[in-house]
Amino acid sequence: MRADGTVTWRELLEETAAVVGARNEARWLCEEASGYFGSEFHEVLDEAATKRSVAHLDAMVARVRTGEPLQYVLGHWSFRELDLMVDPRVLIPRPETELIVDLAKKAMSADAHGAIAVDLGTGSGAIGLALAMELPRGSAEIWITDSSHDALEVASANLAGLGVRGNNVHVALGDWYEALPNAIRGRVALIVSNPPYIAAGDSEVEKIVSDYEPHGALFAGSTGLEDLTVIINGSREWLSPNGALVVEIGHRQGSEAKRLATEAGFEDVTIHQDLAGKDRFLTARLKG
Repeated sequence: MRADGTVTWRELLEETAAVVGARNEARWLCEEASGYFGSEFHEVLDEAATKRSVAHLDAMVARVRTGEPLQYVLGHWSFRELDLMVDPRVLIPRPETELIVDLAKKAMSADAHGAIAVDLGTGSGAIGLALAMELPRGSAEIWITDSSHDALEVASANLAGLGVRGNNVHVALGDWYEALPNAIRGRVALIVSNPPYIAAGDSEVEKIVSDYEPHGALFAGSTGLEDLTVIINGSREWLSPNGALVVEIGHRQGSEAKRLATEAGFEDVTIHQDLAGKDRFLTARLKG
């Protein structure tokens, strides 16, 4: 602390790291409090922090110390090329879910112009908005849906941040396929989803997840396969010939998910692994 009672961001960074126990987290918190990010933050390390900024930092650190996820404390989190608004109304975007966007893009036709893609149970909008950002501009019509009005408020805020890239994105409220307009039935090139797939009472769920993240987006029922079954079986009505289905699954659900897709009449049914080498995604294609 300086003689005038002020404190620099360098000092605050060290103090915060000592409290939260992780330097990266401390830097993100200090960047959020200061309003300076990346290289700009390094340029102000030896400048005095304002009282308002210190108060903001103190409040965020207090929330982290109670166990609240850092992503909710910051209010936003990166997902591929996006910086998404996140809060307890939606799941925190995770690194493994970034891989589903690559699978979805690969599953789309090489000529995606005019194609329709649907992100069911979009939450923060992560998957659907990443497709809108990364597919050739204006090439695809994208629908993002959720049964939670609160989640769609978050997704809509994130959509607004896309600017012109979001012009072909539609937001719809409803339970799975009930959200979609009848006009696109049988015309969808891609259905992608990261649905609830955790069984009720699963002991592997981390306490920080069950305490803070929305249960409706996590837990699917007694087996964890309930929503996956609805999505897989219902997709045939909505997909066009040769349309693709891409879903995230639980790491113990590969064989059951593959069985469900095969029995529903899909071909090229494949289970893909996540960054840890665990079963995490199913891709399948409707017979033409």
